[in-house]
Amino acid sequence: MNRLQTKFLGVDFKNPIVTSSGCFGFGLEYRDYFDPNILGGIGIKGLTLEARDGNYGTRIAETPAGMLNCVGLENPGIEYFESHILPEMKAAGITTNIIANINGKTVEEYVEIAKRADKIKEIAILELNISCPNVKDGGMAFGANPEVAGKVTKLVREVTTKPLIVKLSPNVTNVVEIAKIVEENGADAIAVINTLLGMAIDIKKRKPVLGNVFGGFSGPAVKPVALRIVYQIRKATNLPILGMGGVASA
Repeated sequence: MNRLQTKFLGVDFKNPIVTSSGCFGFGLEYRDYFDPNILGGIGIKGLTLEARDGNYGTRIAETPAGMLNCVGLENPGIEYFESHILPEMKAAGITTNIIANINGKTVEEYVEIAKRADKIKEIAILELNISCPNVKDGGMAFGANPEVAGKVTKLVREVTTKPLIVKLSPNVTNVVEIAKIVEENGADAIAVINTLLGMAIDIKKRKPVLGNVFGGFSGPAVKPVALRIVYQIRKATNLPILGMGGVASA
């Protein structure tokens, strides 16, 4: 018997180790290094309704104890994922749990992609990423506005029967308040933390390194922040937590 076997949101996991969305592609890219099936699950690359090219210019910058990225949710879109990538994953023998990270520019897009993902039987769990900019709200991230965070969670919950994780941003004034609101509106679990907002400067050019100026900061340096937020949310809600941020070893 596997002593690491666990159940999360009613889904059986051979162990509690999963990859964070955006860090592992679709699992296919890692087959030359190890078998992705040794993992409890794969948080696949963030999906949107339509294919996205992502941000222009430099997307990655190394920093002390971490890195910055502004990839911009580059992905082939959910239709291509279902028709091409999913069959590739099956052909490669990837059978571990799939956690699909879904994103949108409007509430309506979130609802539509949740409906599409709900019909894909291979997806075990949905992860609602509300760190995306809301184009109808002046570009502010959905997760930065408690009212909007609650609304999008509620509407997505209504259109899917799959377990629903809501991935919160640490770049807010009170992440615990938002965790409580999404809990009230149907979230089954919380994923924290997403990347911290940061930037880097090329001192020779006297310009920002990243094409998008700002980027998401990840790496070992963010772990104390992640632990603090996990602790705060655990004390304030009854939700299971998918913890991430700065984890570099068992």
